[in-house]
Amino acid sequence: MALIDVDADRQGHPVDMIERIATLNDWSFDRSGDDEITISVDGSWTDYHVSLTWMSELESLHLACAFDLKVPDRRKTEILQLLTLVNEQMWLGHFDLWSAEGVVAYRHSLLLSGGAEASAAQCEAMLEAAIEACERHYQAFQFVLWAGKSAKEAMEVVAFETVGEA
Repeated sequence: MALIDVDADRQGHPVDMIERIATLNDWSFDRSGDDEITISVDGSWTDYHVSLTWMSELESLHLACAFDLKVPDRRKTEILQLLTLVNEQMWLGHFDLWSAEGVVAYRHSLLLSGGAEASAAQCEAMLEAAIEACERHYQAFQFVLWAGKSAKEAMEVVAFETVGEA
């Protein structure tokens, strides 16, 4: 239900902007259609698989960033507790557990209602926020899954920031 009926006539497709950014950063990508692109980004800890989809009915560019990390059933409850702790700290986007696949993913959307155009700066900031969030919290997920740590212990480790040089 729209409060105001706006016929959005866009100058450019938001996914085209993402493709240009991927090309400039020399990231490998696959454009599976006009409305979707998948990008591979090398991180410090792992490779990130970023999928961006233009959802015309919502006038929104949806981002999902996943990494190779399967959550076994025995650790699912602790990972869900970690997701809660992590999401409490997030200003942009959030982490989800995709139950069917057992995969943790960061999600965010850029709302472009009323025909608003996505700028390169907005798209770059969205991608940067996703990669930074994943880089910052990847080790916490690893601590819970592979080191058997609690969600609280894992958050304490990633919240510790080193300042200066030795």
